[in-house]
Amino acid sequence: MKLSVIIVNYNVKYFLEQCLFSVLKASRNIETEVFVVDNNSSDGSREYLEPRFPQVNFTWNESNAGFAKANNQALAHAKGDFILFLNPDTILPEDCFEKSIAFLDENKDVGALGVHMIDGSGKFLKESKRAFPSPATSFYKLAGLAQLFPRSRTFARYYLGNLSEKEDHEIDVLAGAYMMMTREALDKTGGFDERFFMYGEDVDLSYRIQKAGFKNFYFAGTTIIHFKGESTQKGSLNYVRLFYKAMSLFVKKHYPGGRARFYNFFIQTAIWFRAIISALGSIFRHINSTHPAEVVQQTAVVSNPEDFSFVSGLLQKKGLPEKYLHWVNSETLAKEGPGQLSEALSRNDIREVIFCGGEPGFKEIISIIQELPGELSNKFHASGSSSIVGSNSKNCGGDYIADENNLVKPSSQSV
Repeated sequence: MKLSVIIVNYNVKYFLEQCLFSVLKASRNIETEVFVVDNNSSDGSREYLEPRFPQVNFTWNESNAGFAKANNQALAHAKGDFILFLNPDTILPEDCFEKSIAFLDENKDVGALGVHMIDGSGKFLKESKRAFPSPATSFYKLAGLAQLFPRSRTFARYYLGNLSEKEDHEIDVLAGAYMMMTREALDKTGGFDERFFMYGEDVDLSYRIQKAGFKNFYFAGTTIIHFKGESTQKGSLNYVRLFYKAMSLFVKKHYPGGRARFYNFFIQTAIWFRAIISALGSIFRHINSTHPAEVVQQTAVVSNPEDFSFVSGLLQKKGLPEKYLHWVNSETLAKEGPGQLSEALSRNDIREVIFCGGEPGFKEIISIIQELPGELSNKFHASGSSSIVGSNSKNCGGDYIADENNLVKPSSQSV
Protein backbone atom coordinates (compact mmCIF):
# COMPACT_ATOMS: atom_id res chain seq x y z
CA MET A 1 0.00 0.00 0.00
CA LYS A 2 1.57 3.29 -1.10
CA LEU A 3 -0.76 5.85 0.54
CA SER A 4 -3.29 5.90 3.37
CA VAL A 5 -5.66 8.90 3.44
CA ILE A 6 -7.37 9.64 6.77
CA ILE A 7 -10.30 12.08 7.04
CA VAL A 8 -12.30 13.02 10.15
CA ASN A 9 -15.89 14.10 9.48
CA TYR A 10 -18.30 16.07 11.65
CA ASN A 11 -21.53 17.32 10.06
CA VAL A 12 -20.07 18.32 6.67
CA LYS A 13 -21.36 15.52 4.44
CA TYR A 14 -21.71 17.60 1.25
CA PHE A 15 -18.21 19.06 1.55
CA LEU A 16 -16.88 15.58 2.29
CA GLU A 17 -18.65 14.24 -0.79
CA GLN A 18 -16.78 16.73 -2.98
CA CYS A 19 -13.53 15.98 -1.13
CA LEU A 20 -13.85 12.23 -1.66
CA PHE A 21 -14.49 12.63 -5.38
CA SER A 22 -11.27 14.63 -5.67
CA VAL A 23 -9.36 12.13 -3.48
CA LEU A 24 -10.45 9.22 -5.66
CA LYS A 25 -9.36 11.05 -8.81
CA ALA A 26 -5.98 11.89 -7.28
CA SER A 27 -5.55 8.21 -6.35
CA ARG A 28 -5.96 6.77 -9.85
CA ASN A 29 -2.28 5.99 -10.37
CA ILE A 30 -1.39 5.22 -6.74
CA GLU A 31 -2.26 2.22 -4.58
CA THR A 32 -4.38 4.02 -1.98
CA GLU A 33 -6.71 3.26 0.90
CA VAL A 34 -9.13 5.88 2.25
CA PHE A 35 -10.44 6.03 5.82
CA VAL A 36 -13.26 8.28 7.05
CA VAL A 37 -13.90 8.47 10.81
CA ASP A 38 -17.19 10.19 11.65
CA ASN A 39 -17.48 11.83 15.09
CA ASN A 40 -21.19 11.16 15.63
CA SER A 41 -22.52 13.56 12.99
CA SER A 42 -26.19 14.47 13.23
CA ASP A 43 -26.63 15.53 9.58
CA GLY A 44 -27.27 12.06 8.13
CA SER A 45 -23.70 11.60 6.94
CA ARG A 46 -23.86 7.80 7.18
CA GLU A 47 -27.03 7.41 5.12
CA TYR A 48 -25.77 9.86 2.51
CA LEU A 49 -22.12 8.83 2.14
CA GLU A 50 -21.90 5.07 2.66
CA PRO A 51 -23.97 4.07 -0.41
CA ARG A 52 -22.07 6.54 -2.60
CA PHE A 53 -18.55 5.44 -1.62
CA PRO A 54 -18.44 1.66 -1.08
CA GLN A 55 -14.64 1.66 -1.58
CA VAL A 56 -14.04 3.93 1.45
CA ASN A 57 -13.40 2.49 4.93
CA PHE A 58 -15.91 4.23 7.23
CA THR A 59 -15.89 4.26 11.05
CA TRP A 60 -18.99 5.65 12.80
CA ASN A 61 -18.26 6.83 16.35
CA GLU A 62 -21.14 7.03 18.81
CA SER A 63 -19.73 10.21 20.38
CA ASN A 64 -17.49 13.09 19.34
CA ALA A 65 -14.04 11.68 20.06
CA GLY A 66 -12.22 14.82 18.94
CA PHE A 67 -9.92 15.35 15.97
CA ALA A 68 -6.78 13.73 17.40
CA LYS A 69 -8.40 10.55 18.70
CA ALA A 70 -10.47 10.01 15.55
CA ASN A 71 -7.35 10.29 13.37
CA ASN A 72 -5.56 7.78 15.58
CA GLN A 73 -8.45 5.32 15.22
CA ALA A 74 -7.85 5.11 11.48
CA LEU A 75 -4.07 5.31 11.83
CA ALA A 76 -4.12 2.03 13.76
CA HIS A 77 -5.37 0.30 10.59
CA ALA A 78 -3.42 2.26 7.96
CA LYS A 79 -0.91 0.27 5.90
CA GLY A 80 0.49 2.96 3.59
CA ASP A 81 4.14 3.90 3.15
CA PHE A 82 2.82 7.48 3.37
CA ILE A 83 0.00 8.75 5.58
CA LEU A 84 -2.10 11.80 4.70
CA PHE A 85 -4.21 13.51 7.37
CA LEU A 86 -6.78 15.47 5.38
CA ASN A 87 -9.68 17.75 6.31
CA PRO A 88 -13.11 17.00 4.81
CA ASP A 89 -13.62 20.58 3.59
CA THR A 90 -10.88 20.34 0.96
CA ILE A 91 -10.71 19.79 -2.80
CA LEU A 92 -7.55 18.37 -4.34
CA PRO A 93 -6.04 18.57 -7.84
CA GLU A 94 -5.62 15.32 -9.74
CA ASP A 95 -1.81 15.21 -9.47
CA CYS A 96 -1.61 16.29 -5.82
CA PHE A 97 -0.65 12.90 -4.35
CA GLU A 98 1.89 12.07 -7.03
CA LYS A 99 3.71 15.38 -6.56
CA SER A 100 3.67 15.19 -2.76
CA ILE A 101 4.98 11.61 -2.67
CA ALA A 102 7.66 12.42 -5.25
CA PHE A 103 8.90 15.31 -3.09
CA LEU A 104 9.12 13.08 -0.01
CA ASP A 105 10.85 10.33 -2.00
CA GLU A 106 13.45 12.80 -3.26
CA ASN A 107 14.09 14.37 0.16
CA LYS A 108 14.70 11.57 2.62
CA ASP A 109 15.40 13.97 5.51
CA VAL A 110 11.84 15.37 5.26
CA GLY A 111 9.39 13.61 7.56
CA ALA A 112 6.23 15.50 6.63
CA LEU A 113 4.95 18.17 4.29
CA GLY A 114 2.09 20.61 3.89
CA VAL A 115 1.02 22.33 0.68
CA HIS A 116 -0.04 25.67 -0.80
CA MET A 117 -3.67 26.17 0.32
CA ILE A 118 -6.28 28.64 -0.95
CA ASP A 119 -9.84 29.37 0.14
CA GLY A 120 -12.91 29.09 -2.06
CA SER A 121 -12.30 32.53 -3.59
CA GLY A 122 -8.72 31.67 -4.59
CA LYS A 123 -6.95 33.60 -1.81
CA PHE A 124 -3.81 32.14 -0.25
CA LEU A 125 -4.28 30.78 3.27
CA LYS A 126 -1.45 31.98 5.48
CA GLU A 127 -1.65 28.97 7.79
CA SER A 128 -0.14 26.90 4.99
CA LYS A 129 3.21 27.72 6.65
CA ARG A 130 3.70 28.58 10.31
CA ALA A 131 6.26 28.91 13.09
CA PHE A 132 6.08 27.39 16.55
CA PRO A 133 4.04 29.47 19.05
CA SER A 134 6.59 31.30 21.18
CA PRO A 135 5.12 33.83 23.66
CA ALA A 136 5.93 36.83 21.47
CA THR A 137 4.91 35.12 18.21
CA SER A 138 1.50 34.11 19.60
CA PHE A 139 0.93 37.54 21.13
CA TYR A 140 1.61 39.28 17.80
CA LYS A 141 -0.82 36.92 16.09
CA LEU A 142 -3.69 37.19 18.57
CA ALA A 143 -3.25 40.95 18.98
CA GLY A 144 -3.63 41.43 15.23
CA LEU A 145 -0.10 42.69 14.58
CA ALA A 146 0.59 39.83 12.15
CA GLN A 147 -2.35 41.05 10.08
CA LEU A 148 -1.15 44.67 10.17
CA PHE A 149 2.39 43.72 9.12
CA PRO A 150 1.92 40.58 6.98
CA ARG A 151 5.50 40.51 5.56
CA SER A 152 7.36 41.31 8.76
CA ARG A 153 9.97 38.79 9.88
CA THR A 154 9.10 39.71 13.48
CA PHE A 155 5.38 40.54 13.71
CA ALA A 156 4.29 38.02 11.04
CA ARG A 157 6.51 35.20 12.22
CA TYR A 158 3.49 33.09 13.23
CA TYR A 159 2.62 32.76 9.51
CA LEU A 160 6.24 33.12 8.33
CA GLY A 161 5.06 36.06 6.26
CA ASN A 162 8.59 36.87 5.11
CA LEU A 163 8.76 33.57 3.17
CA SER A 164 7.35 33.46 -0.36
CA GLU A 165 4.23 31.34 -0.80
CA LYS A 166 5.47 30.37 -4.30
CA GLU A 167 8.64 28.60 -3.11
CA ASP A 168 9.37 25.48 -1.07
CA HIS A 169 10.58 26.18 2.48
CA GLU A 170 11.57 24.28 5.57
CA ILE A 171 9.09 25.38 8.23
CA ASP A 172 8.03 24.53 11.77
CA VAL A 173 4.30 23.80 11.76
CA LEU A 174 2.24 21.88 9.22
CA ALA A 175 -1.50 22.47 8.92
CA GLY A 176 -3.65 19.47 9.87
CA ALA A 177 -5.83 20.19 6.84
CA TYR A 178 -3.23 18.49 4.61
CA MET A 179 -0.41 16.80 6.47
CA MET A 180 1.44 14.03 4.60
CA MET A 181 3.97 12.00 6.58
CA THR A 182 6.34 9.17 5.86
CA ARG A 183 5.80 5.88 7.65
CA GLU A 184 9.31 6.17 9.11
CA ALA A 185 8.52 9.53 10.73
CA LEU A 186 5.22 8.26 12.14
CA ASP A 187 6.85 5.16 13.58
CA LYS A 188 9.24 7.40 15.52
CA THR A 189 6.73 10.05 16.64
CA GLY A 190 3.48 8.14 17.02
CA GLY A 191 0.16 9.71 16.08
CA PHE A 192 -1.65 12.74 17.49
CA ASP A 193 -1.67 13.52 21.21
CA GLU A 194 -5.28 12.85 22.23
CA ARG A 195 -5.15 15.47 24.98
CA PHE A 196 -5.71 18.00 22.19
CA PHE A 197 -9.43 17.92 21.37
CA MET A 198 -9.57 20.78 18.85
CA TYR A 199 -6.63 22.87 17.56
CA GLY A 200 -2.99 22.46 18.47
CA GLU A 201 -2.65 18.77 17.68
CA ASP A 202 -0.94 19.56 14.37
CA VAL A 203 1.46 21.94 16.16
CA ASP A 204 2.33 19.26 18.69
CA LEU A 205 2.91 16.57 16.07
CA SER A 206 5.00 18.97 13.95
CA TYR A 207 7.17 19.66 17.00
CA ARG A 208 7.68 15.95 17.66
CA ILE A 209 8.61 15.34 14.02
CA GLN A 210 11.46 17.83 14.36
CA LYS A 211 12.49 16.36 17.72
CA ALA A 212 12.73 12.95 16.01
CA GLY A 213 15.31 14.38 13.59
CA PHE A 214 13.13 15.03 10.53
CA LYS A 215 12.34 18.24 8.65
CA ASN A 216 8.88 19.72 8.06
CA PHE A 217 8.43 21.29 4.64
CA TYR A 218 6.01 23.68 2.97
CA PHE A 219 5.64 22.33 -0.58
CA ALA A 220 4.52 24.95 -3.11
CA GLY A 221 4.37 22.52 -6.03
CA THR A 222 0.67 21.77 -5.64
CA THR A 223 -2.36 23.76 -4.48
CA ILE A 224 -5.53 22.61 -2.73
CA ILE A 225 -8.77 24.37 -1.79
CA HIS A 226 -9.50 24.49 1.94
CA PHE A 227 -12.87 26.07 2.66
CA LYS A 228 -12.24 26.45 6.43
CA GLY A 229 -15.56 28.11 7.25
CA GLU A 230 -16.92 24.72 8.25
CA SER A 231 -15.30 24.75 11.69
CA THR A 232 -15.24 27.37 14.43
CA GLN A 233 -15.27 30.84 12.92
CA LYS A 234 -11.67 31.99 12.88
CA GLY A 235 -12.46 35.58 13.75
CA SER A 236 -14.65 34.80 16.75
CA LEU A 237 -13.72 35.24 20.39
CA ASN A 238 -14.66 31.59 20.97
CA TYR A 239 -11.97 30.58 18.48
CA VAL A 240 -9.43 32.74 20.34
CA ARG A 241 -10.29 30.95 23.61
CA LEU A 242 -10.04 27.50 22.03
CA PHE A 243 -6.80 28.45 20.32
CA TYR A 244 -5.37 29.74 23.60
CA LYS A 245 -6.32 26.57 25.45
CA ALA A 246 -4.58 24.41 22.85
CA MET A 247 -1.47 26.58 22.73
CA SER A 248 -1.31 26.65 26.52
CA LEU A 249 -1.36 22.83 26.56
CA PHE A 250 1.41 22.77 23.95
CA VAL A 251 3.62 25.14 25.97
CA LYS A 252 3.08 23.24 29.24
CA LYS A 253 4.05 20.03 27.45
CA HIS A 254 7.15 21.23 25.62
CA TYR A 255 8.47 24.44 27.27
CA PRO A 256 10.11 24.89 30.69
CA GLY A 257 7.93 26.13 33.58
CA GLY A 258 9.12 29.74 33.68
CA ARG A 259 8.68 30.18 29.94
CA ALA A 260 5.16 28.69 30.12
CA ARG A 261 4.10 31.23 32.78
CA PHE A 262 5.53 34.06 30.68
CA TYR A 263 3.64 32.72 27.65
CA ASN A 264 0.33 32.59 29.55
CA PHE A 265 0.68 36.21 30.64
CA PHE A 266 1.14 37.39 27.05
CA ILE A 267 -1.72 35.27 25.71
CA GLN A 268 -4.19 36.44 28.37
CA THR A 269 -3.29 40.02 27.50
CA ALA A 270 -3.82 39.31 23.81
CA ILE A 271 -7.23 37.72 24.44
CA TRP A 272 -8.49 40.81 26.30
CA PHE A 273 -7.11 43.05 23.55
CA ARG A 274 -8.78 40.90 20.86
CA ALA A 275 -12.09 40.94 22.77
CA ILE A 276 -12.12 44.74 22.86
CA ILE A 277 -11.33 44.98 19.13
CA SER A 278 -14.02 42.40 18.33
CA ALA A 279 -16.64 44.27 20.37
CA LEU A 280 -15.80 47.61 18.73
CA GLY A 281 -15.91 45.97 15.31
CA SER A 282 -19.38 44.53 15.95
CA ILE A 283 -20.70 47.95 17.00
CA PHE A 284 -19.20 49.60 13.91
CA ARG A 285 -20.67 46.97 11.56
CA HIS A 286 -24.10 47.35 13.17
CA ILE A 287 -24.07 51.15 12.78
CA ASN A 288 -22.98 50.95 9.16
CA SER A 289 -25.11 47.99 8.11
CA THR A 290 -27.18 48.38 4.92
CA HIS A 291 -29.69 46.21 3.11
CA PRO A 292 -29.00 46.09 -0.63
CA ALA A 293 -31.85 45.82 -3.09
CA GLU A 294 -32.59 42.35 -4.38
CA VAL A 295 -31.33 41.57 -7.87
CA VAL A 296 -31.51 38.54 -10.12
CA GLN A 297 -28.32 36.52 -9.66
CA GLN A 298 -26.07 36.28 -12.71
CA THR A 299 -24.38 32.87 -12.55
CA ALA A 300 -21.94 31.15 -14.90
CA VAL A 301 -21.67 27.37 -14.99
CA VAL A 302 -18.34 26.02 -16.29
CA SER A 303 -19.04 22.45 -17.32
CA ASN A 304 -19.72 19.91 -20.01
CA PRO A 305 -23.34 19.62 -21.29
CA GLU A 306 -24.23 16.76 -18.92
CA ASP A 307 -23.11 18.61 -15.77
CA PHE A 308 -24.84 21.81 -16.90
CA SER A 309 -28.07 19.87 -17.21
CA PHE A 310 -27.66 18.54 -13.65
CA VAL A 311 -26.77 21.92 -12.14
CA SER A 312 -29.58 23.84 -13.83
CA GLY A 313 -32.05 21.10 -12.93
CA LEU A 314 -30.94 21.08 -9.29
CA LEU A 315 -31.30 24.87 -8.96
CA GLN A 316 -34.78 24.69 -10.47
CA LYS A 317 -35.80 21.72 -8.31
CA LYS A 318 -34.70 23.46 -5.11
CA GLY A 319 -36.84 26.49 -5.92
CA LEU A 320 -34.00 28.92 -5.42
CA PRO A 321 -34.40 32.62 -6.25
CA GLU A 322 -34.30 33.14 -9.99
CA LYS A 323 -30.84 32.90 -11.48
CA TYR A 324 -29.86 33.80 -15.01
CA LEU A 325 -27.48 31.02 -16.02
CA HIS A 326 -24.63 31.43 -18.50
CA TRP A 327 -23.09 28.21 -19.75
CA VAL A 328 -19.35 28.22 -20.40
CA ASN A 329 -18.51 25.03 -22.27
CA SER A 330 -15.51 23.43 -20.60
CA GLU A 331 -14.22 22.14 -23.96
CA THR A 332 -14.20 25.69 -25.33
CA LEU A 333 -12.49 26.92 -22.16
CA ALA A 334 -9.77 24.27 -22.54
CA LYS A 335 -9.07 25.46 -26.10
CA GLU A 336 -9.26 29.22 -25.58
CA GLY A 337 -7.90 29.50 -22.05
CA PRO A 338 -9.15 31.27 -18.87
CA GLY A 339 -9.11 34.66 -20.62
CA GLN A 340 -12.32 33.64 -22.38
CA LEU A 341 -13.98 33.03 -19.02
CA SER A 342 -12.82 36.37 -17.57
CA GLU A 343 -14.21 38.16 -20.62
CA ALA A 344 -17.57 36.39 -20.31
CA LEU A 345 -17.81 37.23 -16.60
CA SER A 346 -17.07 40.91 -17.21
CA ARG A 347 -19.37 41.21 -20.21
CA ASN A 348 -22.37 39.74 -18.42
CA ASP A 349 -21.74 41.21 -14.92
CA ILE A 350 -21.53 37.72 -13.44
CA ARG A 351 -21.06 37.50 -9.67
CA GLU A 352 -21.16 33.73 -9.15
CA VAL A 353 -19.41 30.83 -10.90
CA ILE A 354 -20.21 27.14 -10.47
CA PHE A 355 -17.25 24.99 -11.54
CA CYS A 356 -17.94 21.36 -12.39
CA GLY A 357 -14.95 19.11 -11.79
CA GLY A 358 -15.06 16.81 -14.76
CA GLU A 359 -13.38 18.57 -17.65
CA PRO A 360 -11.63 20.82 -16.82
CA GLY A 361 -10.42 18.89 -13.82
CA PHE A 362 -9.92 20.31 -10.35
CA LYS A 363 -6.27 21.07 -11.14
CA GLU A 364 -7.30 23.48 -13.91
CA ILE A 365 -10.17 24.88 -11.81
CA ILE A 366 -7.83 25.63 -8.89
CA SER A 367 -5.47 27.42 -11.27
CA ILE A 368 -8.31 29.45 -12.81
CA ILE A 369 -9.89 30.71 -9.58
CA GLN A 370 -6.58 32.18 -8.44
CA GLU A 371 -6.64 34.44 -11.51
CA LEU A 372 -10.28 35.53 -11.30
CA PRO A 373 -11.51 38.64 -9.41
CA GLY A 374 -11.69 38.06 -5.67
CA GLU A 375 -15.24 39.41 -5.33
CA LEU A 376 -16.67 36.44 -7.23
CA SER A 377 -18.59 33.75 -5.37
CA ASN A 378 -17.24 30.37 -6.44
CA LYS A 379 -19.02 27.06 -6.00
CA PHE A 380 -17.91 23.55 -6.90
CA HIS A 381 -19.58 20.37 -8.15
CA ALA A 382 -17.73 17.11 -8.87
CA SER A 383 -19.13 15.27 -11.87
CA GLY A 384 -21.29 12.43 -10.57
CA SER A 385 -21.92 13.98 -7.15
CA SER A 386 -25.28 15.16 -5.86
CA SER A 387 -24.23 18.48 -4.36
CA ILE A 388 -22.75 21.91 -5.01
CA VAL A 389 -20.63 23.52 -2.29
CA GLY A 390 -18.80 26.78 -1.70
CA SER A 391 -17.41 29.08 0.96
CA ASN A 392 -15.76 32.43 0.32
CA SER A 393 -14.57 33.27 3.82
CA LYS A 394 -12.89 31.48 6.71
CA ASN A 395 -15.07 33.50 9.09
CA CYS A 396 -18.44 32.09 8.05
CA GLY A 397 -20.03 28.78 7.23
CA GLY A 398 -20.19 27.48 3.70
CA ASP A 399 -23.07 27.23 1.23
CA TYR A 400 -24.39 24.05 -0.28
CA ILE A 401 -27.16 22.90 -2.57
CA ALA A 402 -27.91 19.20 -2.69
CA ASP A 403 -30.37 16.60 -3.88
CA GLU A 404 -30.24 13.70 -1.43
CA ASN A 405 -32.84 11.80 -3.44
CA ASN A 406 -30.79 11.92 -6.62
CA LEU A 407 -30.33 8.27 -7.50
CA VAL A 408 -26.71 8.53 -8.56
CA LYS A 409 -24.63 5.41 -9.04
CA PRO A 410 -22.00 4.73 -6.39
CA SER A 411 -18.64 6.19 -7.36
CA SER A 412 -16.96 3.70 -9.67
CA GLN A 413 -13.45 4.93 -8.98
CA SER A 414 -11.40 2.42 -7.04
CA VAL A 415 -8.72 2.94 -4.43
